Amino acid sequence: MPDGQLFRDYLARVLPLVEGYLAKVEPHDHDAASHGPELERYLYAPYAHFTRAGGKRTRPALCLLGAEAVGGRAEAALPVAAAIEHFQSAALIHDDIADEGETRRGEPCTYLSEGTGPAINMGDLGIVTTFRLVLADASLDAATRLRLLGELADMELRTVEGQALDLGWVRDGRWDVSSEDYLRMATLKTAHYSAAVPLAAGAICSGGSGRQVEALRAFGMDAGLAFQIQDDLLNLVGDADAQGKDFRSDVTEGKRTLVATWALEHLEGGRREELRSLLDAHATDEASLARAVLLMDGAGAIEHARSVARELSSRAKGHIEGVGLEDGPYETLLSMADFFVERQG
Repeated sequence: MPDGQLFRDYLARVLPLVEGYLAKVEPHDHDAASHGPELERYLYAPYAHFTRAGGKRTRPALCLLGAEAVGGRAEAALPVAAAIEHFQSAALIHDDIADEGETRRGEPCTYLSEGTGPAINMGDLGIVTTFRLVLADASLDAATRLRLLGELADMELRTVEGQALDLGWVRDGRWDVSSEDYLRMATLKTAHYSAAVPLAAGAICSGGSGRQVEALRAFGMDAGLAFQIQDDLLNLVGDADAQGKDFRSDVTEGKRTLVATWALEHLEGGRREELRSLLDAHATDEASLARAVLLMDGAGAIEHARSVARELSSRAKGHIEGVGLEDGPYETLLSMADFFVERQG
């Protein structure tokens, strides 16, 4: 079976389960008779429109996979899976404002279609919903709910810390950021919420042992960082037609990615200054974007990033060896590590 195919099949299999549960617990006005249609118009309807277009639902699927990996039922992890998906919605809505993005999922960013203030408020709804869903999960005992709330709070804090570094470097025009600095930032901003906490939380829901939970967390940290590096690569050298206006937006936004930081560390003289100027210029024309990518590639940065992502994927697999995971989910996790670095979209 091709690398990653087993995980792709798993995503397709659990997607209806995740979508069905998200629809069941979708935030809505509980007192519409008193409030009238305004809350629906200004908050719940546009937020629902955003969350319903959530793509592959990879993060909630990982919660279900974590539950199954320790011998539990996928359904046990649905509330925390939905909670993490709502945090994802909140993070994306807020990120688009911070990054001054133009499109998300093929449509204008929420702050452009609804206004900046309402979009910030919608993101806040996603954060509130993250905790409400776990608190309302009567299938788990109070101690487990409290443990999961701690996981979510720590996940959100790490993500915010990573975002602070990412935004701060851009605001201050920092180009003394090293490739190691980037990896530290991306670990905080992405790895915790993209893979580590979803897997660990799913295992907690199904009573996984401490060793199993921490093995899945370590697996997710490495695989999640590899996922982000692959995301950065796809933005530069992926399918331009599939990405549309977002293609090479990391160059336009002057993002401090592994590719960019590595290139600036290894280019010399005029080529280094040229790349820095292109990243500072917020260029959108194809020629400038292509030139920036050519400079990065010439420095060996694209191949280096691919190598780091593959090394992380390989290391991730080692974390889950010999911890007593179920055979089928274990194989799916190995496939997931391959999928994260081989995917093309």
